[in-house]
Amino acid sequence: MTTSLVKSSVKSLSLIVQASNRGDRLDRFLIKHLPEKSRAKIQELITHGFVLLNQNLTKPSYRLKGSEKIQILLKNSPSTTIKAEAIPLDIIYEDKDIAVVNKEAGMVVHHGAGVKSGTLVNALLYQLQHLSSAGGNDRPGIVHRLDKQTSGLMVIARNDFSHHHLSRQFQSRKVVKRYKALVHGIVRNESGTIENPIGRDRIRRTKMSTRAKISRNAHTAYRVLERFSGLTLLEVHLKTGRTHQIRVHLSSIKHPVVGDTLYGAPSKFNFSNFNFNSFSPTRNFLHSSFLSFCHPKNLKILTFSSALPEELEYLLKCLRK
Repeated sequence: MTTSLVKSSVKSLSLIVQASNRGDRLDRFLIKHLPEKSRAKIQELITHGFVLLNQNLTKPSYRLKGSEKIQILLKNSPSTTIKAEAIPLDIIYEDKDIAVVNKEAGMVVHHGAGVKSGTLVNALLYQLQHLSSAGGNDRPGIVHRLDKQTSGLMVIARNDFSHHHLSRQFQSRKVVKRYKALVHGIVRNESGTIENPIGRDRIRRTKMSTRAKISRNAHTAYRVLERFSGLTLLEVHLKTGRTHQIRVHLSSIKHPVVGDTLYGAPSKFNFSNFNFNSFSPTRNFLHSSFLSFCHPKNLKILTFSSALPEELEYLLKCLRK
């Protein structure tokens, strides 16, 4: 038997769970029947009480037993108008379905608290015009994110079909993402993995932590590329995509990213051993340098790489001297 979907009104949807769905997580079950919404959006709806299970509140991880009635209360999305802005953007690949951009450090990906202009989305609307809407009104085209002070490669969806296809690749961990990071301290092992779960910090809600009460599994792998006096250059392979994951994980093993004062890096670092004065970085030394995924339409594997930005390469050059 298949799950039946009944539209009860413009503002409400009802789902009847069939026996074949017994054991499925509620959030994953809803993804299959509401493909226009991301998993994060579905979890948000459940957590904030817009999903009722047999008229009761529930949680995203609830395991279905079969025969339940699920009611989804759909909020009317606020009308927002995002302006296209003529902001320079490094687009390294583009077709009618996707684009790959090389984001610069200091650029916020999309609108948020206190940020209404100058974002990657504003630039994309000017450069590309046609973008997916599946991620929400404020996030056209955005399938995944990079932190404000992290530079490098991002894939952009230009239609909803591509958005859903790429989202499933990220969720199933089929997208390969590698970063370069300069960290404090000497990393002794040539390679390693960090698998500490990550959740919202209990005190500072803008931070993430490996000691949170509510956390999700996270997996980061790394290998040493180069060692300096008191610093190590790493290649980092991101196997899950939690907020601030690389920064939190590297800080948890006492090797914070250079420039990342939020997670323990000093605001100044004494470079006297390298014959130049104390250095105050204006960004994190973290760069998305490699991205590989399957094209949503032709299913070919696409691979992209990005060299370190000039300011990061210059710092390495100074260290090598």
